[in-house]
Amino acid sequence: MTTLPIVWQRLVKNGDTCRRCGDTQQEIKQAVRQLKKILRPRGITPTLEIKEINEEFFKAQPSESNRIWIAGKPLEELVQAEVGASRCSSVCGDSDCRTVEVDGATFETIPQDLLIKAALRAVERFADSASLQPES
Repeated sequence: MTTLPIVWQRLVKNGDTCRRCGDTQQEIKQAVRQLKKILRPRGITPTLEIKEINEEFFKAQPSESNRIWIAGKPLEELVQAEVGASRCSSVCGDSDCRTVEVDGATFETIPQDLLIKAALRAVERFADSASLQPES
């Protein structure tokens, strides 16, 4: 089997995260479940790594929260998206947090269909490269 690495990071403060990151977590877990079914016949298994960023890092770089990489490439690159920002809440304070715009639609929470689309593009794009990793 070959693995498709998916990495997602978000702000965690005192064990909490904001609504958009919490919702994205649910979407990404559903997407990974779907991708396991879709990619199994191709001998590919998606793996999800969830990283936490701290408040200090977030304050310096708020657009790094709710960020996703698939096979080492940013989600926005795989789906030709633009990165934006909008006011968030709760643990994010008054910071403008990451949004993703695709075909005129802006997403605060990254939907599972967009994640699946990006993953499938990564598989097609990197099927013969080191971006997809053989399981050891």
